Amino acid sequence: MISESVRVTSDDVTLDGDLIVPGGARGIVVFAHGNGSSRLSPRNRAVATGLRRASFGTLLLDLLTGDEEREDVATAGHRFDIALLARRLVDAVDWVERRPDTTDLPVGLFGASTGAAAALVAAAERPRQVAAVVSRGGRPDLAGDVLPMVVAPVLLVVGGSDPVVLDLNREAAERLSVPHLTHIVAGATHLFPEPGALDQVTEAAAGWFRDHLRGRADDERPGRSRDTVRGPSSSS
Repeated sequence: MISESVRVTSDDVTLDGDLIVPGGARGIVVFAHGNGSSRLSPRNRAVATGLRRASFGTLLLDLLTGDEEREDVATAGHRFDIALLARRLVDAVDWVERRPDTTDLPVGLFGASTGAAAALVAAAERPRQVAAVVSRGGRPDLAGDVLPMVVAPVLLVVGGSDPVVLDLNREAAERLSVPHLTHIVAGATHLFPEPGALDQVTEAAAGWFRDHLRGRADDERPGRSRDTVRGPSSSS
């Protein structure tokens, strides 16, 4: 098992991260936070814990430096800089591939809020390395013209009581040309605080990565947009 605090260099900055890889891991999931969040996000850390129980390694990484985070609190400028977030996420994917103890693990990306757009852009830029993408309450629409270029299967998890974001996810899904699914957690709002809602996010993500972090040879074909709806306390 690997469990350590790490530092990932991107351009001229160093990003702090937490890397945990259980023994016999079937893959590794790199998290992309958004909207003023960080690797300390309790929601993403809860999802990461569940993914590790499902035998996936996790890398929770601050995509902004401390100074940038403080500036972002005042201006909200960096959280919508999808190009910056995606570039740093790409560097994190490359970093995972260079490590001797993680180089053989297939890589998935988990993006929340604006981090979902960064994850999709990074997946498009690293099509051979990123095998699957999951978005939680994300803004995939902010990936814009990159959406048709994504080749990794995409799962969009959205709260059923988050109508604006749900509409944006459905619109983004229509632009994807790969297998994809919109998983609606009935009754859940944007941050999934309802009882059982975040558990369902974790179960859906684990299932998606379990299905797709085995290579994409049979999955690289156009997919249809579909919705599934589950209650917050039901299993996926």
